[in-house]
Amino acid sequence: MSTDQNQTKQNYPWVGNYPEGVAWDAPIEARPVYEMLDYTAKTYPDAPAFDFLGAKMNWREINDLTCKFAKGLQEIGIEKGTKVGIFLPNCPFFLISYYALMRIGATVINYNPLYASAELESMIEDSDTDAIITHDLEMLYSKMSKLLHSTRLEKLIVASFTPFLPFPKNHLFKLLKGKELADVDVNSRRVFQYEDMIENDGKYRPVDINPEEDIALFQYTGGTTGLPKGAMLTHANIVANAEQAYMWIGSEEANEKMLGVLPFFHVFAMTVVMNVSVRGGWEIIALPRFELDATLKLINDKKPTIFPAVPAIINGINNNKKLAKFDLSSIKYCISGGAPLPVKVKERFEEKTGCAAVEGYGLTESSPVLCCNNPRVETRAGSIGFPLPQTVIEIIDPETGKHVPSGERGELCARGPQVMKGYWNRPEDNAKTLQEDGRLHTGDIAIMDEDGYFFIVDRIKDMIITNGYNVYPRNVEEAIYKHPSVEECIVAGLPDANRGEIVKAWIKRKDGRELSADDLKTFLAERISPMEIPKRIEFREEDLPKTMIGKLSRKDVVAQELENGDENDVDDNIDMAEKAKEMAKIEPG
Repeated sequence: MSTDQNQTKQNYPWVGNYPEGVAWDAPIEARPVYEMLDYTAKTYPDAPAFDFLGAKMNWREINDLTCKFAKGLQEIGIEKGTKVGIFLPNCPFFLISYYALMRIGATVINYNPLYASAELESMIEDSDTDAIITHDLEMLYSKMSKLLHSTRLEKLIVASFTPFLPFPKNHLFKLLKGKELADVDVNSRRVFQYEDMIENDGKYRPVDINPEEDIALFQYTGGTTGLPKGAMLTHANIVANAEQAYMWIGSEEANEKMLGVLPFFHVFAMTVVMNVSVRGGWEIIALPRFELDATLKLINDKKPTIFPAVPAIINGINNNKKLAKFDLSSIKYCISGGAPLPVKVKERFEEKTGCAAVEGYGLTESSPVLCCNNPRVETRAGSIGFPLPQTVIEIIDPETGKHVPSGERGELCARGPQVMKGYWNRPEDNAKTLQEDGRLHTGDIAIMDEDGYFFIVDRIKDMIITNGYNVYPRNVEEAIYKHPSVEECIVAGLPDANRGEIVKAWIKRKDGRELSADDLKTFLAERISPMEIPKRIEFREEDLPKTMIGKLSRKDVVAQELENGDENDVDDNIDMAEKAKEMAKIEPG
């Protein structure tokens, strides 16, 4: 901790309200990422590490494979600084690949397996990726084998999917779903098989790593400005955030069970699911991708204790008609991140499941966690809680650059050991995002109360200005979620010639529930100001658009609206289902 932090610590109101046993100024050592795994494998060698669809591995086995794979990677020319992509779903091979690359000082780039070829090509070229690690699943291998010949990509490392499955699933998969496995070009000099690469003694060549300078990971993000770019996270950044989150969860038990249904390629799951579990020696119980019923069954059968999720998953559980059939009592608490958690959704989840839901906040540029509520202290409705250990949050007036008093809005800015080194090859974006000796400007509007609890009001770029008034979409969404007939909603601003922007809400009703635009406006009249009440309300029968991680996507729903041109500008209130019924009455067929 710096001298400045020592001098001002007493001025941080959150410090005195921290949970017992957690010190805000706790020391956090800068060290290489792989040392977390070394420690856990030595301390808990036989403890369960990974349960993948019933196939189990312990920490000794995981660690041994990372050492063997590290040596195999070095033998094919992967060395310190080489950019290597991981193109995998959740599985043990993801963890093995990640830590093997960390051992030899390579830079990991997380690739989303659902990306289209054009997106992958752009990311390969921008990041200078030289090699990709993937499975022999057709949906993965076919994309990358083509890019091996059309991009700068030099090597493709492929592991068989079925050996990571338990018996008899490994045999049944080949028998019943063999078409989902690719025909790997084993004769290509540029395609390497994982199974061959781990046939060694595991004695890889040690590499000198400077934790605070060497880049462990490029995590691509839309970021706080502009186009997707690679946030450069050092070894020290990643270790610090894992350590911070581990301290915050506050368990000294080595038998916690972490539910891994969020994708590891996303920074939230990478840290809170994978790296925190490695740090604590906790078992990861994972699915290759999120499915609601499969997740509920997994909780019922495997009894995980910690459940990281996004609000859309929590809301889906709330509205699942089969929920009463599943026992969720093993969950100590659910950590919500990735998007704002509406207060009503949180309350319904806790009422239905008996599980505490705590909201956190972060962004890719901070590895990602900056703040989180803690179930051992008071939580306040709508709050993202306190800054994590050694994290300083400041609320800054975006126009004057000065600190604002408690209770007033400003941009949330952060300092801490988890804050990125910068963006890869983006000096202009770095200048906008990292200011004042490394202070991270998040682009989020927030307030801090007198006790040090922080509340996100909205994104600066998402704020709606209508007739000169500022409207914050999150505030409107919170009010709409209070209506018992609403399952999902998104609020955003749309261009308007007279008002500058107008407020529009897209809503999915709960099954079997009725709700009209007029009824909703009447409901909202007692809860928000007239300026905040949506001028247009569109009801949809299908789920609202979501991102790859399952967050409701304001960007996508606005893009859909703009693509439709002026057809939605005819009526202030649009109920697509009712409109379809009316059309059916007057048109043939």
